Amino acid sequence: MTVQVSELDGVLRPIGQAVGLPNAAYTDADFAAAESKAVFQDGWAAIGFGKDVPGPGDATPIDFLGMPLLLLRDRKGAVRVFQNVCRHRGMILIDKPTRIKGVIRCPYHAWCYGMDGALRTTPDVGGAGINDHEDIDKDGLGLIEVRSTVWMDVVFVNMSGTAPDFAVANAPLAARWREFDHPIYHGGPESSFSLELKANWKLAVENYCESYHLPAVHPGLNSYSRLEDHYHLEEPGHFSGQGTLVYNPSPDASGRSFANFPGLSSKWDKAAEYASLYPNVLLGVHRDHTFAILLIPTGTDRVVERVELYYADPAMTEAPYDDLRRRNAEMWRAVFLEDVFVVEGMQRGRAAPGFDGGHFSPVMDGPTHLFHRWVAARMGGIESTPTDVPEGIERVA
Repeated sequence: MTVQVSELDGVLRPIGQAVGLPNAAYTDADFAAAESKAVFQDGWAAIGFGKDVPGPGDATPIDFLGMPLLLLRDRKGAVRVFQNVCRHRGMILIDKPTRIKGVIRCPYHAWCYGMDGALRTTPDVGGAGINDHEDIDKDGLGLIEVRSTVWMDVVFVNMSGTAPDFAVANAPLAARWREFDHPIYHGGPESSFSLELKANWKLAVENYCESYHLPAVHPGLNSYSRLEDHYHLEEPGHFSGQGTLVYNPSPDASGRSFANFPGLSSKWDKAAEYASLYPNVLLGVHRDHTFAILLIPTGTDRVVERVELYYADPAMTEAPYDDLRRRNAEMWRAVFLEDVFVVEGMQRGRAAPGFDGGHFSPVMDGPTHLFHRWVAARMGGIESTPTDVPEGIERVA
């Protein structure tokens, strides 16, 4: 790795004296390889959505940082993740989304697996017409299951198997948003879209974390949700982001609006919050809908953003609300598109040899600094809890 651990010391300083991650963190293949293990595989990272496998038997292959995975929903309706390779010769089992009607059949030598991953049949393994062999232990040759869980319809995996339980790792954000602990309903095709950015995935996180750029980058949004209406979300080692105190969706001309989540406190009459849940999922909660953005790194300087919108009431996903859902998705797409030029511009800036990682506003950049600290700490194998709490823009506990 071209970045030494000692070079990350400056990132871990209090925000007023800190620098950002060095250029190589956004451009260097060796750094990306080390980051794959330390940041993505050793903790909980997002790979997809429950909606990707809506019914029992549905399965879809996923390339996660070059590793072939298989996301499926089993007969009991549980979402599970396996390595997408046959235990015989490592052949890819499924190469496109499909519905499994019986077993998962390897296309190479026809070994077959149940949706629980168990190896069921091994045709001709003992010779023509002989389907068993004493040295082939079916019980020990099932598909390799990957530790996984689903929260807010996002599928998370822990590839190493060594991370704390997801409920423990995600406890701070789950507690903060406990009022949204209700079923959510995906809005259908018009509620899904993707953006491809010519930038490192971390820059998308950094931009999402903060509201500092609103006046310059989102003048339309800032006209009614102003910079001064925002506050920081700061939970060291877990997530960071921003909130607004003026969320107020307007009904359409006929007076229709989306149903709210049940039982919300008065805080959510006007508040909405946007959290970067480390490492690679960006979440937004509002009284009437949520969204999730899955960041899929496809290179050191490429990332795909998968955006999915959800609603509080299944009736909101039906035909009478098609136009409202479409309008909502178009609004968010326009906002996220406004961010593309700054995220890509920061990536181009990482080619400047004299750039030292940048410096932070102690008042405005707290959420971004926390993310930098978290990455640096994971890469260095050290604790990331900051010793300083910046003053300035309002934050809500």
